[in-house]
Amino acid sequence: METKSAPQLRRGWTTGACATAAVKAALIALWGDGFPDVVSITLPKGETPDFDVVNTQHGTGWFEAGIIKDAGDDPDVTHGAEVRVRVCASSGGVVFKAGEGVGIVTKPGLPITVGEPAINPKPREMMQAVVAEMAERFGQAADVEITISIVNGAALALKTWNPRLGIKGGLSVLGTTGVVRPFSCSAWIASIHRGVDVARATDTKHVAGCTGATSEASVQAHYGLPDHAMLDMGDFAGGLLKYLRRHPVARLTIGGGIGKITKLAQGAVDLHSGRSQVDFDGLATLVGDARLKQVNTALEAYEIAGDKMVCKVAKGALGAVRTLLRDAEVSVDIIIIDRAGNIIAKATE
Repeated sequence: METKSAPQLRRGWTTGACATAAVKAALIALWGDGFPDVVSITLPKGETPDFDVVNTQHGTGWFEAGIIKDAGDDPDVTHGAEVRVRVCASSGGVVFKAGEGVGIVTKPGLPITVGEPAINPKPREMMQAVVAEMAERFGQAADVEITISIVNGAALALKTWNPRLGIKGGLSVLGTTGVVRPFSCSAWIASIHRGVDVARATDTKHVAGCTGATSEASVQAHYGLPDHAMLDMGDFAGGLLKYLRRHPVARLTIGGGIGKITKLAQGAVDLHSGRSQVDFDGLATLVGDARLKQVNTALEAYEIAGDKMVCKVAKGALGAVRTLLRDAEVSVDIIIIDRAGNIIAKATE
């Protein structure tokens, strides 16, 4: 029988790549002879994608161009957003400004200084390289003020980590390669790492990593934690714990529902349903109840075995987390919640 290969997912372009393309288009208009319809840029790994230029505008001394972000098949909240760049002559090199929809950094721990626009280092390098290239091409000084805006960026930022990371007023301009790889876990894990960095830089002693919104709300309310202490761990327990092993915070709470915490107790570090499963034979042995070998879900096991099960699972998860953290100076506790958000078990070192 012929097997069908999985469809290849389409890549997209980062906000940093889109901003760089918009800078090039606006500079061609500022120093050259009108806006181009299409621009090509060179990404850090040598790729040369083309971008359609949209919604061009100009006034006295300034030129502005837009690029519609195409994130490919990645479920990126900025897919379809318009990244706009305005350029004008400046002095003293390249100056970056945050326009509407681009955030400002307000907390330490990020790769950008407090008070600066949330435009990450690699996109800045890409735009500076384009300024240098265009300045040489048109015989101009590479002294330019670049103002980046993202249409509807302030609203879109509420769906990201930015508010917790202390990035106020909009989105970040991101991207290290210029390429969005669809459904990649790396961006999520990178966000977890930045969350830890911010917690450490702000001397936050207690952080929490939760598997979902319900457990997060319960843990945050239980301890009265600030937003920036809530690390959006999701399924990536390993990504969080391995980073904390090298960059410790005094106290860590892991919170989640019975299914994902059971998998954590059994040694899983990726808690996604498609990448790890509960071992019900092992669960039956842990709890000492052979009936659990016949169940289909951890919730069903809990309905049979009750508090005895969740208490053992919480202790097992605590041991698994301690093993992953090794000798890092992090105090740990585990909280398990039910579907209504009620705490049904807790284990503490």
